[in-house]
Amino acid sequence: MTDFVTMLQDKSWLANGSGPRYLQLRERIQEAIDNGVLKENQSLPSEREIAAMTDLSRVTVRKAVSGLVEDQIIVQKRGSGSFVAPKVQKVEQKLSSLTSFTEDMARRGLVADSEWLTRGLFPPSPEETFTLGLSVGERVARLDRLRKANGTPMAIERASLSERSVPDPARVAVSLYDELKRADLRPVRAIQRISAFNLELVDAGLLGVAVGSAGLKIERVSYLASGRVVEFTRSVYRGDAYDFIAELQISDEAD
Repeated sequence: MTDFVTMLQDKSWLANGSGPRYLQLRERIQEAIDNGVLKENQSLPSEREIAAMTDLSRVTVRKAVSGLVEDQIIVQKRGSGSFVAPKVQKVEQKLSSLTSFTEDMARRGLVADSEWLTRGLFPPSPEETFTLGLSVGERVARLDRLRKANGTPMAIERASLSERSVPDPARVAVSLYDELKRADLRPVRAIQRISAFNLELVDAGLLGVAVGSAGLKIERVSYLASGRVVEFTRSVYRGDAYDFIAELQISDEAD
């Protein structure tokens, strides 16, 4: 922290004609992080302290820090202050094959872990009834998990299946697809819809990112070889942790 304080107090970096002062301060803090002067999870001085070191107003300091929070470089914890965000290993996932989260992480040498949020049988929503083709009075198995890789929250997965497919949700210990395979119900194809959105309070808190951070919403409907829908999953991924890769075939008619 002493080196960072020294960087701020040397006001040679703050120059007229070099852009708005909040941007100059933001760049100075970013430089300290990039050069390792401020390390992951290290706390920053308070806005009042930074203002005193730099002779800038607290409004200017707040604007500089807010920009870094929006870019997920700084995280703010209520009652604790501002901290350097831990770096998240970017994961690439191909869209051409249907695999489980556990399989994806294992191929990358990462340890997959899950925290159960919901696991049980429930009356279905109209959307679940329609998508899964449920009969009147049939319950739905809901398996909601916070997915982690090497201990870092990566995604929230909310899977819905018919009670016929998963009569005892408690049996799903690690991999849902392994359990479906044992029941000869592993899906063979799926249709996914991906959209970008901003994470709201509950999901942002679970994923350990700021409210409003970029996220990816993925809705997947998975089918058996017979054509019957076996799985309806709505997942939320951290936008800073995932790249989805699609391989495209170029047709002869392409311009």
